[in-house]
Order: sequence, then C-alpha cells, then structure tokens
Amino acid sequence: MKSYKYDTKTLTYVPDNSKYRFLIVAILLLILVNVFVYHFVDDEKLNDIKYISEETKMMIINEDRVFTEDKLKQFILELNIRFPHIVYAQARLESGYFKSKIFRTNNNFFGMKVARKRPTTNKGEQYGHAYFDSWRDCVVDYAFYQAAYLHDIKTEDQYYAYLSANYAEDPNYVSKLKTIVKLNLQKN
Repeated sequence: MKSYKYDTKTLTYVPDNSKYRFLIVAILLLILVNVFVYHFVDDEKLNDIKYISEETKMMIINEDRVFTEDKLKQFILELNIRFPHIVYAQARLESGYFKSKIFRTNNNFFGMKVARKRPTTNKGEQYGHAYFDSWRDCVVDYAFYQAAYLHDIKTEDQYYAYLSANYAEDPNYVSKLKTIVKLNLQKN
C-alpha cells in the first residue's frame, strides 16, 4: 500500500517516499532533546512561566497575532479543517486577497455573519459581518461552522456544491475558488 503525506505548500496529498528517514530523524531529535533537558535544564524553571521575561512573553504573544499566509495555512491544518486547500482559497477570495475592509477591521477572512445557532468565537457585528479579536479566532469560528453544518460532506464536489447553494452570493463563486486552488497548486 502506497502512503501519502500532506504538502502544506500545495495543500494536497503527495506520495510519501521518506517514511523511514523521517522516523529516524524524529527519534534522533527526541533523544537529543531528552538528553539536553535531562542534563542542562532545571525542571522547576522549564515549566514555570515566571522565569520568562515580560519582553519575551510579549514577543511570543505578538508574534502569534501577526498574520501571514503561511501561518493561516498551518493553522487550518492544525485545526484539522476538512478540504484545507478550498478553505484557504475561500479565505483569499472572501478577504480580497487579505486586503478587504472586513478582513482588516473585523479579522474576518470568510465574510462570516454573526452565528446564532452554533458555537462561535465572534464578538459581535460590525459592517454587517461578524468581527473577531484575532485572525486565528476567525479560523476557529470557520472550523465550528464546518463542524456544525458540513459534517456529512465527504467529497470535494459535495463541498463545492454546498458552498454554491448555501454560502456564496456570487453565482461564479465555485469557479473562482477552483481557479484559486489551481493557481495555488501551480505556484507551489
């Protein structure tokens, strides 16, 4: 049986020819980290946030909040959102390639409205759309949306059909998404 891995640059599955190489590197890295932690790090300081300076704390918090397309792709994968390449294309299209007012002011990639019948991370409504404290909260909200309404969808075609019938206002929405997906795959 041939195995596949997920390519985060193209957001597609590709043949995995490095099964054992990855395993060996992971084991060696784990051994090195354990040796380092066991010999050089005081266990009390390792898990105590009070040993991290305020400047370092703020750098970590601010770095996490800064938006990049690569962080978006990675976060979509971390949340295990289905059809990540389509969701990424939606974020690009709905946000005007990350330049729209709704994205910039509301941290809203997807043009989401305020959720009323499902869990949500939105903080209310602004400019006729949901607004979020951060771009990451918007992605989490989309994951909630997908879990609430799209859990029965199994194929890309079903997903596109759902978006066309229930999500999009533009009759050419799905063809635009497919173009973005195709261009993104060619770029990477």
